[in-house]
Amino acid sequence: MTTLLLVRHGLTELTGPVLAGWTPALPLDERGRAQAAAVAARLAGLPLAAVVSSPLDRCLQTAEAIAAARGPAAKVEVDERFGEVRYGDWTGRPLKELAEEPLWRVVQAHPSAARFPGPEGESLAAAQHRAVAAVRDWNARVAADHGPDAAYLVCSHGDIIKAVVADALGLHLDQFQRIEAGPASLTVIRYTELRPFLVRLNDTGGDVAGLLPAPDTRPAGGQGDAPVGGGA
Repeated sequence: MTTLLLVRHGLTELTGPVLAGWTPALPLDERGRAQAAAVAARLAGLPLAAVVSSPLDRCLQTAEAIAAARGPAAKVEVDERFGEVRYGDWTGRPLKELAEEPLWRVVQAHPSAARFPGPEGESLAAAQHRAVAAVRDWNARVAADHGPDAAYLVCSHGDIIKAVVADALGLHLDQFQRIEAGPASLTVIRYTELRPFLVRLNDTGGDVAGLLPAPDTRPAGGQGDAPVGGGA
């Protein structure tokens, strides 16, 4: 019953108007640093077996703020599979400009068929595959080292988080544009042997004290069963 907390990085000077992608040396701006500090304070009381990050600066800085709030012994582990989609030749271009490209409509309506241009371009399907594979690997690692009820956190990017959520919900990748993951938002997925449960999505405030399940609150039929009637 491993629980995954997905946090999107805080704002940068490019977030929103420009497709940042793998732009190097792109740190959080003042707003993003404040967001990282706020989410770190909000999650400080939760027991986390690991804090994992994309290798890009904006995620590392967000994850480092979260780890620092947990004490000097906490550290950030980097997994490149949680890195941003490789947008190839689209990287660094304004979104208003990209919206005029024929590929834009494919990304919007049929993302499973979209591959970004250029030698460094990646398909959205490949990006989802690597991110979901990383989640499965970390689920197994965390459960083996810390028990089946352990939780861990991954700091990643909007399209990667959306792709992981779509997989957890059993949605085709073509539906992932219906999901939102804003800057510094929290998304929580609980994985069981039977099915994943989406616990929170694009959450930017509120209490997290009851976020992780207590051992005595498992559904009557087993850890992968959904409570009939919705639960308490």
